[in-house]
Amino acid sequence: MAAADELAFHEFEEATNLLAETPDAATTSRSDQLTPQGHVAVGLGAEDEVEESDKTLLLQEEKQQPGFWTFDYYQSFFDVDTSQVLDRIKGSMLPRPGHNFVRHHLRNRPDLYGPFWICATLAFVLAVTGNLTLVLAQRKDPSIHYSPQFHKVTVAGITIYCYAWLVPLALWGFLRWRKGVRERMGLYTFLETVCVYGYSLFIFIPTVVLWLIPVPWLQWLFGALALALSASGLVFTLWPVVREDTRLVAAVLLSAVVLLHALLAVGCKFYFFQPLPPEHIAPPPQVISLSPNTLLASTSPRTMVT
Repeated sequence: MAAADELAFHEFEEATNLLAETPDAATTSRSDQLTPQGHVAVGLGAEDEVEESDKTLLLQEEKQQPGFWTFDYYQSFFDVDTSQVLDRIKGSMLPRPGHNFVRHHLRNRPDLYGPFWICATLAFVLAVTGNLTLVLAQRKDPSIHYSPQFHKVTVAGITIYCYAWLVPLALWGFLRWRKGVRERMGLYTFLETVCVYGYSLFIFIPTVVLWLIPVPWLQWLFGALALALSASGLVFTLWPVVREDTRLVAAVLLSAVVLLHALLAVGCKFYFFQPLPPEHIAPPPQVISLSPNTLLASTSPRTMVT
């Protein structure tokens, strides 16, 4: 019984007297005193979660990249949305001095989706408009014999894709060699160079459609405007890289870039929109004129019979 009495609840007389004297006083429990420590514990848990998320991000960044022979390696270059592609197309059509296409639009994330479909669309439009030019010419002059020229699709595709890949490859290789000579030079990656060239060709798609207007001076005006915009974008993008080189090398390199771009535009204009070759024009009807002696020789037997 003594043990049971010791375990029973006992009221403290001092505490009872204090509560009687000050009934409005607030009482605090031990749990309330531990509340701040509880908050501290929660705060430490949040910090731990932040540290764990940081470690997760670091592990994702340090994750080994797939090899170039795998499908996952190339899939990353087609992982773009429509807004990014439209922004890059807009940047290529409206170049501005001091506005670097690679730094402001690619942002270390080059893609192959835009250049691939831009080249495919340009090749298709070139072939179709080249055939439509002959069709419109036939409607004006019925003596013109038109036959579909399907080989222009192949020629356009080979020309555009070779230009969009081989020229950036040569340019990237030259800049890489010059970087070994002059260490201060910067360098774009090969995919960034391909991306710049691919998006620079977009301006020629609406230009080729406008070449259907049968006005020669207007066709050349549209071509010159498209060439100026496209070549300016290339020059403004390459200038931050080549300006660290000598003036002679920079001038020759940029001149070669503009010249090759001009050769592509002029070559497409002359090949796909050239005047009709002679074999497509029907020869005029020939009028055979007989001499008077021939007429007399043919009518003399009739006169003898009569």
